[in-house]
Amino acid sequence: MRDNNRHRESPKRFKLVRLLLAIFIPWLQFFTIGRPFSGLFCLLLQLTLIGWIPAAIWSAYALSQYKTDQKIKAALAKR
Repeated sequence: MRDNNRHRESPKRFKLVRLLLAIFIPWLQFFTIGRPFSGLFCLLLQLTLIGWIPAAIWSAYALSQYKTDQKIKAALAKR
């Protein structure tokens, strides 16, 4: 029973890590969701201090879209 609870907490931690990654290292988060060209562009944007905030917002938005896409794929796979 104890291992089962630990397994349930793991996806929550993984989501939190991805969100923190999206905020603090936005360009790297794009590589984790399979969008390398966006990651490179985000890195260029992030290199300027002014571009850090838009890069973090864009990365968090892309992460939410990725999660939505994964939920849709899972729902369609159940059909």
